[in-house]
Amino acid sequence: MRSVVEELRVADREMIARLSPGERVALALRLGDADLDALCRARRIDRATAIRLLERQRQTDRTPSACMSAMIG
Repeated sequence: MRSVVEELRVADREMIARLSPGERVALALRLGDADLDALCRARRIDRATAIRLLERQRQTDRTPSACMSAMIG
């Protein structure tokens, strides 16, 4: 027997499979905006600050590229 979560997951996959590529991109952008808004509300920060916070987090613990280091150095 399937769980409720599995049923929802299957329904989401089927719905997304019916979307055109442009509709999928639009959905992804809407979801990203919704997540950014949720972060703003949760942290009580403005949108620009939330974007800067996410940009900084992406850089944390990244390994520098050896080929870029050779080009710069």
